Amino acid sequence: MKTIIKTSKAPAPIGPYNQAVMTGNMLFISGQIAINPENEHLLVGDIEVETRQVMQNLQAILEEAGMSFGHVIKTSIFLSDMAHFNLVNEVYGSFFEGDFPARETVAVLGLPKNVNVEISMIAAR
Repeated sequence: MKTIIKTSKAPAPIGPYNQAVMTGNMLFISGQIAINPENEHLLVGDIEVETRQVMQNLQAILEEAGMSFGHVIKTSIFLSDMAHFNLVNEVYGSFFEGDFPARETVAVLGLPKNVNVEISMIAAR
């Protein structure tokens, strides 16, 4: 059985998918990009601003599911350029309080809406 998780505090999906799906004690969060959910404005250009918005979107979805970053067990980070790695890593890390999740970070040819970073997560209770 699955439960669809959605919140107005994170951007609405831009395709045929949900913000997140809960099954059992596992939460699977779709890749988030830097769209401000309040005004649907896309934040592109400053990689730190982009990453912070992505993490805030993920946080809103986690909270809607009754979870926090402490529940995250796996993340996937997609970058437009590995040159962004250090700045993304710095912002990303600031949202956790130790016991970091497993993770991979890859550079890809293109991301939705030509953003520079997209992050998805898996969390568990």
